[in-house]
This record gives sequence, C-alpha cells and structure tokens, in this order.
Amino acid sequence: MATRIRPSSKRCAVIGGSGFLGRYLVEQLVDRGYSVSVFDIRQGYELPGVTFHLGDLCDKQALLAALDGVSLVFHCASPAPSCDDRALFQRVNVDGTRIVLQTCQEAGVQKVILTSSASVVYEGTDIKDGKEDLPYAKKPIDYYTETKIQQEKLVLEACDTQKGFLTVAIRPHGIFGPRDPQLVPILVDTARRGKMKFIIGDGSNLVDFTFVENVAHGHILAAECLRPESPICGKVYHITNDEPVRFWDFMSQILVGLGYDAPRYHLPYRLVYVLAMLLWLLVLFLRPILQLRPTFTPMRVALAGTHHYYSCTRAKQDLGYRPLVSLKDAITRTVNSYTHLRRVA
Repeated sequence: MATRIRPSSKRCAVIGGSGFLGRYLVEQLVDRGYSVSVFDIRQGYELPGVTFHLGDLCDKQALLAALDGVSLVFHCASPAPSCDDRALFQRVNVDGTRIVLQTCQEAGVQKVILTSSASVVYEGTDIKDGKEDLPYAKKPIDYYTETKIQQEKLVLEACDTQKGFLTVAIRPHGIFGPRDPQLVPILVDTARRGKMKFIIGDGSNLVDFTFVENVAHGHILAAECLRPESPICGKVYHITNDEPVRFWDFMSQILVGLGYDAPRYHLPYRLVYVLAMLLWLLVLFLRPILQLRPTFTPMRVALAGTHHYYSCTRAKQDLGYRPLVSLKDAITRTVNSYTHLRRVA
C-alpha cells in the first residue's frame, strides 16, 4: 500500500479546476505560493507547479489520489446552469458532492470551500441588497438551483469543529470575465441572430455581475480565514463586485464594446413573462412526443427583468473582502479579450 503524504496547509486541491472559475482560482493560488492539484474530467491548460488528475468526482479512488497530502479543497465543479440535464445536475452537484465530502474526511482534509450560487434564494421575484439569511427558494427557478440548494446544505451540515473538518460556502452572482464560455459568447451569438433588439421591462432593474478574479479572491480569503475558532465555520458568503448595475446597461456595454447595437425597444415585463410561461406549458404538454428546448423561458425572462443584487457586508466584515477589480475595468478587460467575437464592418 502506498504511503500517504502528511497534509500540508499550503497544499490544496481544486475540484473543477479546469473550468472557467476553477482556472482563475488555480492561478491565484499558485501566485500566493500554494501547491495545487486539479481534479477534473478534462485538462484544459498547463501551469508550472500544478498537478492534474483526470477522473469522475463520483469515483472515490480517483479522488483519493488527487487529495493525497491535501489539507484544503475548493469544490467548484458543476454542470453549466444552462444545461437541461436534471440527472447530470443530481449526479454532480448532489451525489458527487456527498462523495467529495466523504473522501475529504477519509483523506484527512481539514477545510472545504464550496462554490455555491446566490440563485439558491432566488424565485424569480425582486431581491434588493439580499442578505445571507434569506430563506432557500421554495420554488427554485431551475434544476441547477434546485441541486445547488441540496449541495450547499450538505457542505454546511458537514462542518464539525470538534473533528477539525471545516466548511464554508461562497455564493457568487453573475460571474463574467475573459475566457468565459457562457455569458459573452451566448450574448454575441444572440445579437448576430438579430435577437438582442428588445429590453424586457423598463430597463431599471439592478443586478450583480461579478468579475471572475474577484470571485476567486473571495474563495481564497474564506479559506485563509477558516479556522476552528473563526465565526465563518459552516456559513455562507455573498461575493459580488458590490456595484449593482442595470441589467440592460451591462448587456449594452458588452455589445457596444464589441461593435453590436444595444437593445432599444421596450417590451412589457408581464406580457413577456406570460408568453414565456405559455410556451413552457406547451413544451411540457408536447414532451411525451416531442423534445423541445426553448431558450425563451420564464426563468430567463425573470433574470432579465427583475432586481437581483446581494449584500457583501458579511464578507467585508468576516473575510476582509474588497473587490480587486472595479466593474468598469472588468467590463473593459472582458471586451478587450474577445476580439475574435467583434462585429466585422
């Protein structure tokens, strides 16, 4: 039997470290002097000093190999929110997280930092300056949120200061930045197809969009503050840019920065939501005979037409969190990184 390495406080693992957020997290950890192991289903890059382990997070033996000598684990693996595979969300976010926690305890890991989501408290209605004590959504807006609620509960309930197994959950919102495979590419594709001409509602709804480097920074602060005597054990923290912005202003800045027209024509929110609901009901009715995946859903209408921004006060007080990059600079850096998506005159 192979000899296990004694856990080191500067040796950590990032589960999902090949993903969008995961890679930024790995890069910041390396810059701060950590020795990093990445566990993921793929290896998307190479970085000096980083060890990659490929495998399924439901495979305990593969996980154990990646956690050898590790005292700190960041768990940020998840299918994309836009995925419509309920079974996959259950397998990764719930079943996989349960196995991650069991394996961490078996391997002698002392700290687990979970990437959760602010959407766990969102039900499609306004949230203004939401605090962490908001109740979980009774009617989650999608499968992703439904399983993130279960995942967060599992991680927080596993926290045991007596046994020296400490957990904390980070709830980011609206993550964006260079290398983002979701928000900007999907936005540009929608604009190219001529479907970004309309503003849902009056356009005044405020939303948090959070630069990916700030999210990674918040995770590391939580890890370094997590001790048996600290008040953060078993708690959740909102991490945002702390600069709520009008949803459609943010979208317009991205689009105009890349050479596309900003949406101009207003549609009544209630009318659009009702139409999306009718379409959704039609899809449910036809599902036994026809598989349809509409992009025009009640959830997406709600996200585009309601207020949803969150307070970072707890993170400021307990973690010493401050955004590293302002929203203005973050948008500029993001737009400049997508030259290949610019509109050709």
